[in-house]
Amino acid sequence: MEPDLFTAAAEDRQEKDPSSSPLAVRMRPRTLDEVVGQQHLLKPGSPLRRLVGEAGGGPAGPSSVILWGPPGTGKTTLAYVVSKATNKRFVELSAITAGVKEVRAVIEGARRATGGFGRETVLFLDEIHRFSKAQQDSLLPAVENRWVTLIAATTENPYFSIISPLLSRSLLLTLEPLTDEDLRALLRRAVSDERGLTGAVALPEDAEAHLLRIAGGDARRALTALEAAAGAALAKHEAEITLETLEETVDRAAVKYDRDGDQHYDVASALIKSIRGSDVDAALHYLARMIEAGEDPRFIARRLMISASEDIGLADPTALPTAVAAAQAVAMIGFPEAALTLSHATIALALAPKSNAATLAISAAQEDVRRGLAGPVPAHLRDGHYKGAAKLGHAQGYIYPHDVPGGIAAQEYAPEAVRGRKYYEPTRYGAEARYADVADRVRERLGRGEQGGAPSA
Repeated sequence: MEPDLFTAAAEDRQEKDPSSSPLAVRMRPRTLDEVVGQQHLLKPGSPLRRLVGEAGGGPAGPSSVILWGPPGTGKTTLAYVVSKATNKRFVELSAITAGVKEVRAVIEGARRATGGFGRETVLFLDEIHRFSKAQQDSLLPAVENRWVTLIAATTENPYFSIISPLLSRSLLLTLEPLTDEDLRALLRRAVSDERGLTGAVALPEDAEAHLLRIAGGDARRALTALEAAAGAALAKHEAEITLETLEETVDRAAVKYDRDGDQHYDVASALIKSIRGSDVDAALHYLARMIEAGEDPRFIARRLMISASEDIGLADPTALPTAVAAAQAVAMIGFPEAALTLSHATIALALAPKSNAATLAISAAQEDVRRGLAGPVPAHLRDGHYKGAAKLGHAQGYIYPHDVPGGIAAQEYAPEAVRGRKYYEPTRYGAEARYADVADRVRERLGRGEQGGAPSA
């Protein structure tokens, strides 16, 4: 059976027994006018309203939509509203668990539903950035032939995570984080609405303010915390959700995060950015959150190794060996002792001098190669260890650096297309100052001096 979360039977069950669904599901808007926030997408005549046929004459434009935005901003909600407004079947898949087989099954089911019952299908694909190129390719026939209305959600930049053919055939809508005012309206609606708590418990201002703080712009998180706190308050026969009850309910949950979800990447990103910013205390905070959430210590160690090269490089040549040693130690000892090793490495990296010169150097070199600035390898540098190489002029005239005083042979090494390019521009921070001096002296010996400049962007 294909995973259709909103078949007629499921909707009927929800209407007869609303309490069977989570509060976040029960409060899901049924029309675009009920959507909280995202007003830049909901203006009269907007592409989203045209998609649901509100601009006159039925849906217009691309039959596929990519929703890009932070978690809890309404991506699933908008997909559901589109299906309801256009009277289409709604089928949801998650790229975390689904593969090509599941996608093909949904597409085949959509073709049968269209041919047999005349009802089209909205396929909501959550976290599409988790799909490989081949998996995304499998969606193209359905999109091109309009067998389904594809609505794909992603928290990652779609220009980096979604294949160009799919992106070019879709309407890209960017969702913004919900404001406190948006969330306040949503919480108050959930407390009073018959689909929500029906006024069974009150939400005082101090508890409401705390909910807004812990929600962090995430509507789903806000409603989940509200539901848990309301349940606790009612269990204690309280007429309102006190701040004490709310804190007791969400205290431990606030530390936890889904290791397969968005918070996993948000906290990891914050750890690395705190190290990059040399804020050792903030870095230790995020490290502690990851440890307390049960994060795989090997994942943390891998991120530290990347940071050592990306953000520190030759400003402190010991940073990478420290991170690598930490990764090896973590693999051998595991938690809880691995926390000490990860702390050791995190502190060392956060307090190390910073340089992204190595990162910029390889990025600039790769960019030149992608632009076609490669050219043939100079003949004197080519392999000369085979019969006939000399006749081709390969390896002829090569100067062996070890035979030259100082070990630096002034000859052309780069292809002509990138001759004179300077990819490595060292900083004067930490140990890299010494490498900067060495690079200047070597370039002078090679006859390059100041020519060429930095590679163009």
